[in-house]
Amino acid sequence: MNTLGRLLLATFSLAILFCEATNAQEQFSIATPPSEMPSAAAPEASGPAFQDTGWHLDLSPYLWFAGAHGTVGALGRDVSIHASPGDLLSHFDIGLMGAAQARRRRLLLDGDLIWVRVSDSRALPFAGLSAVSADARVGQFIWTSKLGYRLIQHKGLNADANMGVRFWHLGQRLNFNPSPLGLNFSGSQNWADIVIGGRVQLPLGEKLGVDLLGDVGGWNATANLDYQFAALLGYRISSRWTLLAGYRYLFVDYHPGKSAVYSMVTPGALFGATYHLK
Repeated sequence: MNTLGRLLLATFSLAILFCEATNAQEQFSIATPPSEMPSAAAPEASGPAFQDTGWHLDLSPYLWFAGAHGTVGALGRDVSIHASPGDLLSHFDIGLMGAAQARRRRLLLDGDLIWVRVSDSRALPFAGLSAVSADARVGQFIWTSKLGYRLIQHKGLNADANMGVRFWHLGQRLNFNPSPLGLNFSGSQNWADIVIGGRVQLPLGEKLGVDLLGDVGGWNATANLDYQFAALLGYRISSRWTLLAGYRYLFVDYHPGKSAVYSMVTPGALFGATYHLK
């Protein structure tokens, strides 16, 4: 079965999965990009007269060119999914990705948003369905909020610890055209995972810096496992702007029922920029 066929079959399976899971319980990448890159050239403040007690806000829009591979299933029927970044881009409809960080002294507030919708429409060879085509649409919304504390704050190293919640929303719709028998499916599933993580920022010179971050959660409370990590290179082009490039990996393993599964890996390159608002 080709990639498109698997995508349609996976969407059909997800529709059944989410419709059933919603009755039983209520609960498209790309990570929190660096909102502040350390600079080896920045002087280290010392003494009460130089203490910064104000709030600092960084905004980081980004693009995550991710693929996806894993398993989705319902009613004991599992489908393997393998989609390259090019596959997903060719079916991309709309999306929004970005992160923000507010900092006061060592206190950190982080937020990260991923919203992506993909769709496809194909002719069907199944005459018995009385339909000549099928339209599939799949949407994914992921929001991560974290509260953190800067354990190490130095001109040569920043190290943070954080804890928060990652909220997932998966929705899909499958329509047959025409559909005299009403063979249309739609559904959604929502859940949230507690995550614990950290972040390290290392300068490589006056303008370059490396940002390493990650978190892990789930622990069978909602998802069996939910984790991510990222490695990003930042280049400061001005006092306000830092360009970003790197790699991000996101994994979730969620089983809303005994015969249902959503286990997916989303890895890929990330490009963006951070604007230091204050």
